[in-house]
Amino acid sequence: MLDQAENLRKLMLNSEEKKGKSKTKVITVTSGKGGVGKSNFVVNLAISLQNKGKKVLIFDADLGMGNDDVLMGVYPKYNIFDIIFTRKKIEDIIILGPSGVSLLPAGSGLNKIEDLQEAERSLFLEKLESLNGFDYIFMDTGAGINRSILSFIAASEELIIITTPEPTSLTDAYSLIKAADHFKIKNHAMVVVNKAFTLAEGIEVYNKLERAVNKFLKLDLEYLGCILEDKKVLQSVRQQKPFILEYPTCDASKSVENIARKILGQNIKDSIGAKDLFKKLFNIFS
Repeated sequence: MLDQAENLRKLMLNSEEKKGKSKTKVITVTSGKGGVGKSNFVVNLAISLQNKGKKVLIFDADLGMGNDDVLMGVYPKYNIFDIIFTRKKIEDIIILGPSGVSLLPAGSGLNKIEDLQEAERSLFLEKLESLNGFDYIFMDTGAGINRSILSFIAASEELIIITTPEPTSLTDAYSLIKAADHFKIKNHAMVVVNKAFTLAEGIEVYNKLERAVNKFLKLDLEYLGCILEDKKVLQSVRQQKPFILEYPTCDASKSVENIARKILGQNIKDSIGAKDLFKKLFNIFS
């Protein structure tokens, strides 16, 4: 793991030399614990940004357990590595979801990265050239701490960590932040508190996490906001329709809209594009 960390650090240093090629913002969204509503947050946030005039792509990077397609009510036939193994075009893989949000399914196909030959990697990156024009790419990873998740964090420009007020969720979120800090793959992370009963509880939960991080770690935290507990969220999941579209005036929808506006208020710095993103991932998984 220490050797892997050294590779990640070198990769981040090399990425600094490649900035300025694109205005796409690549953001990894992850969590220390499963079941905190991470994918639901990604889908609804993407729709909110898309409805505000941005072009958004969701890269479902949860190895073998991705469910963004289910939440969006779409049914992919292929995953991203079919552009190599079955010679599909990138446009054959991407699915247009609600409000025109694009979904790039990856799933268990990501496990094949290590097996790709150089010619296959070149073909893959060549086909990704057509994957441009996006303002945001959200990488929706699995939960927990492992090599794959740390790799996605290292390859992206921004990190959003989802937690809930539950003590176990908060503890696992801290462990994830600690790993990112220990391996020096990020010095800044944004936090969203999901399933908060009140706005005050959301701030209180974040403050607990921030105090622990400030005391023991060097990583800087930023509070992105909270999503209020809302029965409409469960209803929308059962209906396979994003709550921000099905129930636009519910508390959860208003919460996501506030977070989207905050993200839009951030400056879009010189950023990596989709092709550079996968170059970085290839290097990490090699």
